[in-house]
Amino acid sequence: MRTVGRTALALASLLSAGLALTACTASDRPSTLTNTASATVPAPEEAAPTEAEPTGAELAEPSGPPCEEAQYQVSGAAGEEPTITVPTGCTPKDGLVVRDLTEGTGPEIRPGSTATINYVLATFRDQQTRESSWGSRPFEVANVGQAQVIEGWNQGLVGLKEGGRRLLVVPPDLGYPQGNRDIQPGETLIFVVDAVAVQEG
Repeated sequence: MRTVGRTALALASLLSAGLALTACTASDRPSTLTNTASATVPAPEEAAPTEAEPTGAELAEPSGPPCEEAQYQVSGAAGEEPTITVPTGCTPKDGLVVRDLTEGTGPEIRPGSTATINYVLATFRDQQTRESSWGSRPFEVANVGQAQVIEGWNQGLVGLKEGGRRLLVVPPDLGYPQGNRDIQPGETLIFVVDAVAVQEG
């Protein structure tokens, strides 16, 4: 009987404790947030741009005399990912600039060829590297001259030999006149292109 009595007392205690817990309202319970102010953040579309990432409207237009080809500096050996140093204190020349940095020894890219290339792209105004194929895989351009790429490539890849490296400075009208994703309209594009393989079309 004593055991039964003790069990009944224990159940009664638990029930009364349970009733006390269910009686609490949401406002009575302590918050699990250590800082409720930091839990509220603006939606991504409402967030202001950071100082490290200026918008296109904040980028200054280039000024100065036309840039010479030698002012576009490229470091890194052929076959390794290059680094482009964009010149300052000058403006891009009109027209497409094509300069071979390393002379290839294999077949030459001709109109209609299929070229497998590695490339790095930098933009002139903000001096930022935008894209690189080196971290993934080479890019194939089929039917050079009529390929589904920017016109600066259709013109600028012709004559590059397999194993060679070429600098292309592409004016806006041969690149993305209206802009493309994070590239602003009217931007000059700077490519360093390595010809990995060339096949006749």
